[in-house]
Amino acid sequence: MTRSELLSFLRTHGLAVQASVSPASTPQAAVVGIAVTDDLEIIFDTLDTTRKLANLRKNPRIAFVIGGLLPGDERTVQYEGLADTPSGLELERLKRVYFQVYPGGRERERWPGIAYVRARPTWIRYSDFNKNPPEIVELEGEQLETG
Repeated sequence: MTRSELLSFLRTHGLAVQASVSPASTPQAAVVGIAVTDDLEIIFDTLDTTRKLANLRKNPRIAFVIGGLLPGDERTVQYEGLADTPSGLELERLKRVYFQVYPGGRERERWPGIAYVRARPTWIRYSDFNKNPPEIVELEGEQLETG
């Protein structure tokens, strides 16, 4: 599994289970629509009234599970990272990526309270149980940087 292959796999999935930690230290999860940048950043939109956004503003640690939803396809990515809510030119760059995947997001952009969350990876584990033996690849640190 190369970095390029990982990026391709992530981009074939428009949905992910996203997890955050509540102020009471309980896990909370939601399905979100995602887009992935060349730098393996994940971007999604949400409302500023959601638990996930409140959680991430207090504790930026975020996790995703991507894949594993198609019958007979046992490939998944576990993704851990740090989340933020970018603004200015950085937000505009990320929205361009997001709107390529979700053109309908342009309509939601006008909603009151819409927010955009970006996750930057700190650890990724790709698992392919379609293979025997399974292929399991972990990336962290410099392996996650573009170059």
